[in-house]
Amino acid sequence: MENLHVFNTLTRKKEEFQPLKPPFVGMYVCGPTVYGPPHLGHARAGLSFDIVFRYLKYLGYRVRYVRNITDVGHLESDSDDGEDKIAKKARVEQLEPMEVAQLYTNSYHEFMGRLNLLAPGIEPRASGHIPEQIEYISKILDRGFAYVKNGSVYFDVKAYDPEFGYGKLSGRNLEDMIIGSRDLESQDEKQFAGDFALWKKANPEHIMQWESPWGTGFPGWHIECTAMSTKYLGRKYDIHGGGMDLIFPHHEAEICQTNGFIGDAKAHDLNEAKYWLHNNMITINGQKMGKSLGNAISLEEFFTGTHTLLEKAYKPMAIRFFMLQAHYRSTLDFSNEALQAAERALGRLTEGYQRLLSIPSKGRISEPDLKTEELFSNFRKTCTGFMNDDFNTAKVIAQMFETMPAINELHTRKNSPLPVKPETFEKFKSDFKIILKDVLGIQFAGVNESGSSKTAELMELLIALRKNARTEKNFALSDRIRDELAAIGIRLNDQADGTEWTIE
Repeated sequence: MENLHVFNTLTRKKEEFQPLKPPFVGMYVCGPTVYGPPHLGHARAGLSFDIVFRYLKYLGYRVRYVRNITDVGHLESDSDDGEDKIAKKARVEQLEPMEVAQLYTNSYHEFMGRLNLLAPGIEPRASGHIPEQIEYISKILDRGFAYVKNGSVYFDVKAYDPEFGYGKLSGRNLEDMIIGSRDLESQDEKQFAGDFALWKKANPEHIMQWESPWGTGFPGWHIECTAMSTKYLGRKYDIHGGGMDLIFPHHEAEICQTNGFIGDAKAHDLNEAKYWLHNNMITINGQKMGKSLGNAISLEEFFTGTHTLLEKAYKPMAIRFFMLQAHYRSTLDFSNEALQAAERALGRLTEGYQRLLSIPSKGRISEPDLKTEELFSNFRKTCTGFMNDDFNTAKVIAQMFETMPAINELHTRKNSPLPVKPETFEKFKSDFKIILKDVLGIQFAGVNESGSSKTAELMELLIALRKNARTEKNFALSDRIRDELAAIGIRLNDQADGTEWTIE
């Protein structure tokens, strides 16, 4: 599979990725509803599309990455019932709604940054695009795919279905649309239980509301993403991403809204995005992790180890590596054992990478190791092949570990000539760093982009000072150097031919 293939939820199969206007790619990802601290579920979604973003750039595409902030309109129930999540938090905490939104937006940015997620090019807020949403709703009404009831506006699923066909993304039909029970007022307003809100009338005490042609109110959750994505990417763009829990009703509703806005079932740009990509969930004991379910562990709790389910604190790169070890479309179940295994594996990878950078290039020996030559020369091509198969980071990581024995062998004899061509070795060293840092986004302390290390130079000096102290039988100084380095996360390993060091 030479070219990039992605699994398209819309067609339920892998397809070759062919952007609408190469080399440009438009990608919209549903961002967080900012009413609480970011948790591991947010990190899974963010990381999944960070990898997509990184790899598309690696392939040479010019990507316009748009990820929204939902700061109004996301009600407690997907059936358009309950309070606005941010308004409720503001009422409970006695804050302004925008204080709540800003607080948790800042927190989201901070913790996604710690995980080394690249920032999107555009990050629109729902509350900053009310005029666009009102315009969208007005057009949908004009096309006959919505109706006004008591100051609220609802999308008319039964009017839409015969012309466009409802359920193309989720596979649901109209009978599937009767979801749970509702209060009488909401049930009476809707002509059909599966209709969804485009605009909701606000009660006088509601603390987030705007003027509209239908009265004072606030937008529905789904219309926000449709208005913002098409504003910045056009009515048809390449990729729409999000968690699998958004396929229905959120993304299905987005498709309805876009098609309802266009109003022409024969139009060539139906379904808003060409490729719909969805990451799977983080689970705890088989149940989805989420704030609304009350089982979310915040990223701050992971980094500090303060949650009751955590045995210890975990560093951001250990969390990132844990998630990269699974394919983005597979379920990832949380456990301390799995996280600690990922932490140990990352430690081995860190050690291997540091060893790789320390091996000097030398001339070939008389009988080259053809197996190592092939492994190193094909490394980047192999990793790219795995990434081209729907961003399979798990197989890329496995391939990295395939090279570890060869790296360790070269390291033990690093003062001997290399058993591979110098140009092969230098290319492999460069390729390894590109895949590790640019594609997977793994960060290591102490090593800069060029591969040289000021930390390494300092460590060689400290190791020499410690060796001299031991020669002079000044074991107190020798032990102090070892112990104080250990306290800041640098482990020394004394061997017969010298001392190695590893950043924990």
